[in-house]
Formats: sequence, structure tokens, C-alpha cells
Amino acid sequence: MVTMRLLKLKPINKNKNLTQMYATFVVYRLYLAHKTIYKPGNPIHMKKINVFFALILLLISPMASRSQTAKFITVKGKEIIGPDNKPFLMKGTNLGNWLVPEGYMFKFKSVNSPRLINEALLELLGPEETTKFWKQFQDTYITAADIHFLKASGMNSIRIPFNYRLFTTENYCGQNNPNRGFELLDRVIGWCKKEKLYVILDMHCAPGGQTGDNIDDGSGYPFLFKSKAMRVQTASIWKRIANHYKNETTIMGYDLLNEPIATYFSADEFNPYLEPTYKEIAQAIRLVDKNHILILGGAQWDSNFKPFGPPFDKKLVYQFHKYWTKTTGKEVIQDYIDFRDKYNVPIYCGETGENKDEWCDAFRKTLEENNIGWHYWPYKKMDNTAGIITFDIPAGYDKLIDYTEEPRGDFAAIRKAAPQDREQIKQALYQFLHNCKFENCRPNKGYIEALGLRN
Repeated sequence: MVTMRLLKLKPINKNKNLTQMYATFVVYRLYLAHKTIYKPGNPIHMKKINVFFALILLLISPMASRSQTAKFITVKGKEIIGPDNKPFLMKGTNLGNWLVPEGYMFKFKSVNSPRLINEALLELLGPEETTKFWKQFQDTYITAADIHFLKASGMNSIRIPFNYRLFTTENYCGQNNPNRGFELLDRVIGWCKKEKLYVILDMHCAPGGQTGDNIDDGSGYPFLFKSKAMRVQTASIWKRIANHYKNETTIMGYDLLNEPIATYFSADEFNPYLEPTYKEIAQAIRLVDKNHILILGGAQWDSNFKPFGPPFDKKLVYQFHKYWTKTTGKEVIQDYIDFRDKYNVPIYCGETGENKDEWCDAFRKTLEENNIGWHYWPYKKMDNTAGIITFDIPAGYDKLIDYTEEPRGDFAAIRKAAPQDREQIKQALYQFLHNCKFENCRPNKGYIEALGLRN
């Protein structure tokens, strides 16, 4: 077009960003409105021309600035779309045990949730030392060196489980700071941003408990779904998190509830609550953040998509977890593939692994052959080969394990179970903190290779 050539603008390309298209449209309309100044013989004053072009720059500069900023990972049909507008297949791990300590990661059996672990440490160390331990644990277990290693191995993303209490005044591991969650997440997200490693935030523990087992750090029942107050609190916390990170492109999305509704409870009773609860949380998030993906896990340990109807948001990804299946063939994930095809939405495997290298290799290939991204569990675990890295058990740690297995139902039982040398327990715990530092960990070569990653 002649007019476009005069303004040195290319014709509108249908693939351009909408803000760029709008900027071109604005300039062209302004040109038409003032085209008389270009007519031959018309008196032209430089002042008028300068004002005219200053107005154009004033209008298009913010648009151009926005169009040049980093893009959010999004979805299109069955694909997750990366910032380069190409399909993005997630490959990574979970930072398990960091912000949600788990008993089996500490070699405990019955003491298996953050609350129960904390109680055992309080009985042995007292409040002051226990708070000090957890603070150092949170500052030590995952560091910039861990994140650099994960990126260097070939991963493109990670999933970070967290406990809702990190964003409240409820006591959690000796602290009641409602901003502690942001302190920890801001730090790790900053490291991930530097490494260009994308992040999913996973509410592993929700108010009231969404699972009804140790992993939600609740009271042994999925009270969340029967309590309006707990659902409101959950949505409110997610809204606060979303508002804090609404412009952060390093974050891929928000995993709203980890493994809701354990198989120990009636699916007929609880499953009808699941999608409405997700909708309540999503509505709260979308009030402040329309940029990020929302990730919905299925019922019964993230395995059952039957409670879901048609997608209720434009940026949804549906998540399943799969452990210890008898086969690694396509049939074990066919239900999820069928769901993807039916609703034209992306699916992803948020947790799998903790198995022999051969199993991990075969299942990873099954996922990738069916265009399904993955985050294997776990990244780091003490005395373990079924994970990415490991570290040694401290000397004297067996005394701590023994204590957690003793009956401790009343104060007399606690006194009877307690070791005479509490200092030995303390030393073992601080040796744990030393051993878990990245520089003291060892990679599990076979497990890493099974994930198609670099050692």
C-alpha cells in the first residue's frame, strides 16, 4: 500500500502480536487523518510535523514495549506452547521434601507428615533448636547449585510442592511468618529465571486437607471439600500467590491441589466436590492473574479424570500421576489420552518414578511417544538410588529413627522413649544438613540416564 510505504510500515501480518497490529492500525488512521500535510504545495511547518510524529510515538511506544517483553507459556489445543510459540514438552523433576518434609524421605515410617516430624523433633530438641533446624533445612536443602545442576542435566522445568501454611500465620516448622513462602519461592524462582528453567507451583498441602493422608499435612480426612471456610481460605491463598507472581514468566502455572481425595474415602461422596472447588480457586486467581496456566489433578491420587467436564478456563492442563504400574505400555495412560482427545486439552504427568532404572526409562519413552510431558519424583533423597541425586545417612541417625518408632501416646511414653544422649540426635540432624548440601550429594547415573538426561 502506498500509504504504508510512506510511513515505512510493512503490511499487517496475520501472525503478528495483536498489540503490534493495533499499533500499525493507529499509525495508519492518524496518517489518514492528517494526510493533507503531505499534499504537494501545502504549507508545512516543521513544528506541526514534529507534534504529529511525537503523538504517534507516544501512542505506539507502550504497545511496542509490551510486544517485546518475555512471553508466558500457554496452551493451544492439545499442546503446551512455549515462549517461542512452539510446542513445549515438560521434562524435569519435583523438589519434594523441601517445603513439604515427608517421613519416608527421612527414613521414618509412622512419623510421616510435616506436623508429626516436627512434633518428634520438638520432643527431642525443644522449640528453639527445632525452629533453628527447620530454618537451616529450608535454606540448605535446595540452593542455586541444585538448580544449576538440574538445568545442566537437560531439564526445562521443575515442580515445587509447598505447604499452604508458609503463607499464613499458622505455625509451620517453628515459624508463623505469612511471607516465608514468598521469601523461599522468590529465591528459587530467581535462580530458575537465571538458568531459564520454568516452574510449576504445587499446593501439596491445602487448608483442611485435600487428600486425607500424610502428604497433605492434615488431620487424616479431606476436610477441605466439606468446609466452605477452608475452600475460601484456599482460594484466598492462591489469589495472593497469583497476584504476587502475575507478571513472572518463569512460572509456567499453578497446580491447584496435589492428589486430591485418597482412595481410602468414598469417591461417590467426595468426587462431585472436586471440579467445583477447582472452579472456585480458578475464579479467585483470574481476578488478578490471567497469564498463567492452571493445572488440575484428577481424583484418587491424581489418577481419575472422570469428575471433570468440559474445560471451564482457556488455559487448563490436566495432570495425572502414575507409580508402580504393572506395565509401561500405552494402555496405562489410555484413559488420559482419550480425555485429551475428547476435550482437545493438554495433559501431563506431574509425578512418576521411584522405580528401577529400566522402568523409568521405559515409562518416560511411553510418555514422550504420546506427547506427554513429565516431572519425575524425586530430585533428592537420602540413601536412595531411585531418584536423581542422593546423600549419606549421618552417623547416629538410627537413634532418631528408633525414637520415632516408639509409642509416644502420652508424656510418660515420651519420657520412656527419649534417648539419654539428646546431643547425639542433635549432631545427627545437623550432619543431615551438611550431607544434603548439593556439594555433598551424589548423582544416580543410571536414573539420570533413564530420563534421557546428562550426568
